[in-house]
Amino acid sequence: MTAPKALARIAGSLYLIVAVFTIFAGLVNTRIVESGDAATTADNIDTSATLFRIGFVSELVGATVFLLTGMALYMLLKHVNHMAAAAMVTLVAVSVAIQSLNLLNQKAALTIATGQDYTATFGPAGSDQLAMLFVDMQHDGYLIAQTYFGLWLLPLGYLVVKSGYFPKALGVLLVIGCFGHLADVFVRFLAPDLGATISPFVMTPAAVAELSFIAWLLVKAVRVPEPDRAQAVVLA
Repeated sequence: MTAPKALARIAGSLYLIVAVFTIFAGLVNTRIVESGDAATTADNIDTSATLFRIGFVSELVGATVFLLTGMALYMLLKHVNHMAAAAMVTLVAVSVAIQSLNLLNQKAALTIATGQDYTATFGPAGSDQLAMLFVDMQHDGYLIAQTYFGLWLLPLGYLVVKSGYFPKALGVLLVIGCFGHLADVFVRFLAPDLGATISPFVMTPAAVAELSFIAWLLVKAVRVPEPDRAQAVVLA
């Protein structure tokens, strides 16, 4: 059986990989996609096709490793509450499935922007608009997946609080982060302009919570009493 500290560091390392690859993919999309400008976006995808492909693969790797992260944390925390741990890893699996399938929209945008057949069929403007449609669908699909990126933090936060492995404040912060994710998703769908404005504020707690959790897993691992010391306390 893998020791809790080893499992914690494995989970932390995997979670760090998720953060790095997912953030990189997001930066690539931000650099290439010009919101509301189909012609510029299609031209950027065409001229930066290799970078766009790297961003695609980076997000796919991040999604895959996120599933492994959930499995590692399940192994670490299932003894605390089996149902909560099962809910946590199920939500991770749902988010990964949506995120992975949603990448087909990004691949479709790439195919249209770099291919001549669509330009010949729909004309330059029509081809650009079609590529932009798939880019927008990819963005909205990611927001749908983000619902589950947020929800998994709720059972995770509960398990962190109850486990005794981590500071309880860290678990509370993860729960707050869950509601930050959900607020970001629903406000962006219901009131897009307002959502874009408040997004940095509602997402800050989630970012702080997840980065703090990664750091704790990597540096501190878990707080497990040393057997000799625990036995000495009992004998005294």
